[in-house]
Amino acid sequence: MGIGKVAQAAVFLDRDGVLNALVLNPATGRMESPLTPEDLRLCRGVVEALFRLQQAGYPLILVSNQPNYALGKCSLDMLSRIHHKLVCELLGAGITFSRFCYCLHHPQGVTPGFSGLCVCRKPSPWFLLRARDDFRLSMARSWMIGDQPTDVQCGKAAGTRTIRIDGNCGGSDPLPVRQHPGPHPDCIATNLTEAAQTILSQDGC
Repeated sequence: MGIGKVAQAAVFLDRDGVLNALVLNPATGRMESPLTPEDLRLCRGVVEALFRLQQAGYPLILVSNQPNYALGKCSLDMLSRIHHKLVCELLGAGITFSRFCYCLHHPQGVTPGFSGLCVCRKPSPWFLLRARDDFRLSMARSWMIGDQPTDVQCGKAAGTRTIRIDGNCGGSDPLPVRQHPGPHPDCIATNLTEAAQTILSQDGC
């Protein structure tokens, strides 16, 4: 990095519950990650929010735990097809991510090679720190956006500012603010639209 050059700020984003809606898994009765490409639906306002951040010059980097293969819930091919649909929808809207980072492991997984502890599963900041070095990012000026306490922990461990999405993705009525264990985010937003506005305004919450 040249003398006097200011390091770039990036926006790191979780996927499920931030970019796309969670879906009901009939096998578990819980709202979870999409299990098929058809299940993947971008949240309302996501394209516009990402476009504003992109236009402002922020590299967009996705960092997501995706343990469904490790847990035996779907195949690697299905995970790839879900990702492909996401990329196609974003590219079709003129949105380009600088990097997609997926942790496919789970500590209680059942699939050999993808089970047990790993270095990349959030709240580990491993993916963020790799991006910091590869893209020469200023972590103090960067942001991590997610909907889980682990996203906040990950961002803080990497030295970024953090925003927790605490709303109804794509729905008409915001959810009440939930009390999460772990470190408090720097900001709370109902959706990615609000999170992007916070980042672009640079004047806190």
